[in-house]
Amino acid sequence: MKSVILAGGLGTRLTEETSLKPKPMVNIGGKPILNHIMKYYSKFGITEFIILSGYKSYVIKEYFANYFIHMSDVTFDLKENSIEIHNSFSEPWKVTVVDTGLNTNTAGRIKRVEQYLKNEDSFHLTYGDGLSDVDIDKLFKFHKSQGNPLTMTVTRPNGRFGTVYFQDNTNNLGNFQEKPQETSHWINSGFFVVNPVIFDYIKKDSDSFEKDILPKLVSNSLVAGYKHYGFFQPMDTLRDKNLLNSLIKNNKAPWL
Repeated sequence: MKSVILAGGLGTRLTEETSLKPKPMVNIGGKPILNHIMKYYSKFGITEFIILSGYKSYVIKEYFANYFIHMSDVTFDLKENSIEIHNSFSEPWKVTVVDTGLNTNTAGRIKRVEQYLKNEDSFHLTYGDGLSDVDIDKLFKFHKSQGNPLTMTVTRPNGRFGTVYFQDNTNNLGNFQEKPQETSHWINSGFFVVNPVIFDYIKKDSDSFEKDILPKLVSNSLVAGYKHYGFFQPMDTLRDKNLLNSLIKNNKAPWL
């Protein structure tokens, strides 16, 4: 089974990093967040990936072209113009990097790789900038049991600020919760299982997966929601990046 990763956006809210590289290549704990996502899927036996690149696509291609050397001890004999590899730590991955265009929207990017997926019964889909500890095996089993062409993992987000409650008819605080989890709504946490029939709904490069395709499928009762109560954290801003780095530094990263 294959995992498709959307990795072509501009990452405009993280320009401190993305002026030089695509957002999925921003380092978390010394490795690109894209690497963390792929390693997480690998825990569940998924080792074939299709990367939907766009902005600075060459950075992703060069990363995987040199991955074997990056992950090994190497002796460079400059006099003999030779390379000797020692103790390879490379992954058992098959990675297809597809340049889906600089201005192509998310659904359009997915449509561009139909040829690689049309013979699959289903495939995993996620974004190249979010981490979670969702159980991929349970997600897939849920998808198969529902019979819908698409399953979306949903979660309840943590609030960004502490919540204050006042005592009745006074100015005294009755309760304070530091960044409590929201209880009133669910959000898309970006881990999907998809059947190839989705390609029939995508008509052009400008189609948005989130604004065009998902609402259309939802209106036709074709999307199942898999409720995830665990960890989920996107990397949209420098604050998010620092949070993820802090979790790794303090050995509290749930996805590792």
